[in-house]
Amino acid sequence: MPEELREHRLKRLHMRSMRRGIKEMDLILSAYAADHLAGMDHAALELYDGLLSENDQDLYRWVTGQEPTPDPYVDLIADIAKTFQS
Repeated sequence: MPEELREHRLKRLHMRSMRRGIKEMDLILSAYAADHLAGMDHAALELYDGLLSENDQDLYRWVTGQEPTPDPYVDLIADIAKTFQS
C-alpha cells in the first residue's frame, strides 16, 4: 500500500479531530488541529494520529488535568491544553 500523501493525511487527521465521541473533544481537538497540524513533522503527525485512537473520555481527563497523561502523550497533551486554555 502506498504511503498516504501529506495533504490527505492532514485532511484525515483534521476530520478525525472534528468528529469525536464527545462535543468537548470535538471543539478542543478541531481547534488544535486547525492551528497546528500543518506545521507538524512526520513524527509529530504519527504521535497525533495515535492520540486520536485513544478514548475521548480519557483524552478529556488528560487535557483538563483530571488524570495524569500517559507516555508518550505528555508533551502533546500539555500543548493541546495550553493552546485551548490560552
